[in-house]
Amino acid sequence: MLIGYARVSTGDQNLDLQKNALDRAECEQIFEDTASGKNAKRPGLRRAIRRLKRGDTLVVWKLDRLGRSVRDLITLVSDLQSRGIHFRSLTDSIDTSTPAGRFFFHVMSALAEMERELIIERTRAGLAAAREQGRIGGRRPVMTPDVIDHARLMLANGATRRQVAEICGVTVKTIYKYFPAGN
Repeated sequence: MLIGYARVSTGDQNLDLQKNALDRAECEQIFEDTASGKNAKRPGLRRAIRRLKRGDTLVVWKLDRLGRSVRDLITLVSDLQSRGIHFRSLTDSIDTSTPAGRFFFHVMSALAEMERELIIERTRAGLAAAREQGRIGGRRPVMTPDVIDHARLMLANGATRRQVAEICGVTVKTIYKYFPAGN
């Protein structure tokens, strides 16, 4: 069974072009959303995916209607394939029920993995370079050693954690982090 999915980003856009193409592709049912591809809450897509059974095909007019990022597309199509469901993009001529379509997605997966590895490699190199220059990663501590000493003294002299937090300009939770209850 062919199940269609159409999506436009805004209410001003029209689904007719996509729905007509999906009708011509002989989709038995078409689900639709009016939402950004970045938006994870796409009820039409969720309903379409729930409707799909082994041997069915999810059909879209164009690849970018399914998702904005390559990683999201690969994750979704891989999930479909693991359930025995095919994927077809009409304008991109992608059909995972064919050897060429499966090969295309394997290549896309490999490229996405390579991109992820390159990002990790660049991040690690950047952190190493920063360490060599004496900088450490992460944000600066909220409480400096001087502030910690001052807070310890105030607590020893009977101030409440809330009072110490207000004076030090931090949250009560931060004071509890440095000075747990009972200590």
